[in-house]
Amino acid sequence: MPQPLPQELGLDPANESPYKGKTGLRRVWNALGYSIAGLKAAYLCEDAFRQEVWLAVLLIPTALLLPVPWIGRGLMVASVLLVLVVELLNSAIEAVVDRVSLENHRLAKRAKDIGSAAVLVSLLTVAVVWTCVLLQGA
Repeated sequence: MPQPLPQELGLDPANESPYKGKTGLRRVWNALGYSIAGLKAAYLCEDAFRQEVWLAVLLIPTALLLPVPWIGRGLMVASVLLVLVVELLNSAIEAVVDRVSLENHRLAKRAKDIGSAAVLVSLLTVAVVWTCVLLQGA
């Protein structure tokens, strides 16, 4: 079954955002610039992200040096990188919530708490993965 066109769904991609008009290599180049700016902003403005970056700086080389199978190393590194990804998303949620309103609101609190819970789950994933890989090698 063919997918409906955006216009058939009442969407107008040309008017969604003024930043959506770039295509090809220009879009890729712009996306790289936005990503670097986002990493820089997160590192400079978010204490938790900065702490997790330094944790990654310690854990990733450790994972690469440990005498464990390559698949274990990959899982250990991926679990650490997952923490950074989740923290970036959590920081983005917090920034948007604060942009909308600094007023205390139950939905704003819920959004921030859920983002924080996601970070906690990603940190627990690191602990589980590292424990499993290290116990397997023992």
